[in-house]
Amino acid sequence: MNKVKTMVLCGGEGKRLRPITFYIQKTMIPIGYSEKPLLEYIVRLLKFHKLTDITFLVDYKAQQISNFFDDGARFGVSIQYIQDNKLLKGTGGSVINAYHQKAFDENDTILIFYGDIITNINLTELIGFHMERGAMATMAISSGFEVRVGVANLSETSEIQGFIEKPKLEKPVSIGILAFNGKVIREVEDLARHKEKVDLMGDFIPHLIKLGKPVYGFECEDFWYDVGSIEAYEKLDHDKVKSTMSFLF
Repeated sequence: MNKVKTMVLCGGEGKRLRPITFYIQKTMIPIGYSEKPLLEYIVRLLKFHKLTDITFLVDYKAQQISNFFDDGARFGVSIQYIQDNKLLKGTGGSVINAYHQKAFDENDTILIFYGDIITNINLTELIGFHMERGAMATMAISSGFEVRVGVANLSETSEIQGFIEKPKLEKPVSIGILAFNGKVIREVEDLARHKEKVDLMGDFIPHLIKLGKPVYGFECEDFWYDVGSIEAYEKLDHDKVKSTMSFLF
């Protein structure tokens, strides 16, 4: 079995979380009644699923992260830090930089975890699903995402014929977790040669699909929540966090 290496994207400035992120790295914001850093939930989830080879892709306020986690030993994992290369933009650029810094090679299976997500997803099942199908990439997806605004149904004359407050989407959405075969880093690099900025979800996945590569969606019904904005952070249900994430502590 290929070695699984996890890359956690935690270098962004967190502009949607300002003014909090003027002072705190977005992955270090306190979560739940215990006020543990968001990133600690991610690290503990990875450890729970025996994914102990972790790289933090850092930039903005990186020192806050390294001061808290150090080498990961007190969490039972091994953590290394890769500083973002300003010339390689986007999440794809961060991963290319990690590859050039030898954080992983083409024989590895790479798990990408966006650092502003809290979830209890079964990562063991996700990795198993990815490997069993011989996938080049596998996205974790979930149905029932609740839109945080009301949605209107308009007639041709702009008369409102119906209105639903915060509807749930029927189609599955990405939850910010992605597994891929290390060999496809070549495709990410190819994209970067033609684009100023490469986004893993917005550019890389559609590119693989266009090339006919096997890309799968791992459907899950687990708890997940994007904490990436002030509104989302304020509406985070701490009771839900306690009930779904306490097994990690």
